[in-house]
Amino acid sequence: MGSAKAERLPDGGEIAYSEFEPRAEVLADFFREIFTEHWREITFGPCIEGAVYEIKLTAPPEAVTFKDHYLTVDTGSWHCHLCLSGNLPERRPSRAAFFESKNRTCVPLSFGFRMWNGAGEQMITIFFPNPYLGDDSRTLAKPDWTRLTLWKAMKAKYTGDHTLCFASGSEDTRPSAS
Repeated sequence: MGSAKAERLPDGGEIAYSEFEPRAEVLADFFREIFTEHWREITFGPCIEGAVYEIKLTAPPEAVTFKDHYLTVDTGSWHCHLCLSGNLPERRPSRAAFFESKNRTCVPLSFGFRMWNGAGEQMITIFFPNPYLGDDSRTLAKPDWTRLTLWKAMKAKYTGDHTLCFASGSEDTRPSAS
């Protein structure tokens, strides 16, 4: 547990990570809660240079299980596996963090969770409700800072960190049009 660490992004933006120990039991609890109680609110998938999968569930998963080192999210028509433990260090998580991103494209700020394997590759990114976007992903006329409630609660629960790095939660941080 600790405070956020900021990094510069290739496009000139910034990202601040609030990390926590990626223990299998803790991660399994986190994913069970996210996918069973908050499935309507999140967008998730791999997020790597050149490809972002933005998966939004339309119904709750039929099952979220943790067995033989893997967490499985099963929707019925498809499923995904995330290795959370085991003997192969390159497969299991080496880093887990909540993030706050100051963007140069799309929306000014993004809020989420990210997990990496032992090889340093992103395994999953979960985007939480964004104050700049409505549930239909359309830009709001004015930011709705109440949309950060879930992200703030989950971040505090798993990292003990209650801070915001780039957003005060009370003002529009969109760059002015020039």
